[in-house]
Amino acid sequence: MKKFLEEFKAFALRGNVMDMAIGVIIGGAFSGIVTSLTDNFINPILNVLTGGATYTLKDVSGFASSFVSSVINFVIMAFILFCLLKTVNKITSIGAKKEEEPAPTTKVCPFCRSEIDIAATRCPHCTSILNEAEKEEL
Repeated sequence: MKKFLEEFKAFALRGNVMDMAIGVIIGGAFSGIVTSLTDNFINPILNVLTGGATYTLKDVSGFASSFVSSVINFVIMAFILFCLLKTVNKITSIGAKKEEEPAPTTKVCPFCRSEIDIAATRCPHCTSILNEAEKEEL
């Protein structure tokens, strides 16, 4: 059972699954903005243009406040999901090992300052002998 829970945790907290889940939730929240735009702006404008309805200033302000409310709901939802994802990423990175820096593969010639292979004994650019130059610097 413990192994099953560890596998589920690895699956659920994998980056692709979390990104997809957040994308679905954000998509659902964004559909609220689209619905509000349609119901509160496009349909009333079409009703006025076709003569199907007339609206008072109070109605128009109600449409606008409803749309603004939908936008604010979306922003709050997106912010909460952002904080949630940031927390999950921080929790999953606690046990992760830090990557070690790779060993250098190049060095700088002390004479011409060009970058050369770490194992080189002579600079290919200025033909200086490097082993003696490195000993002199020490």
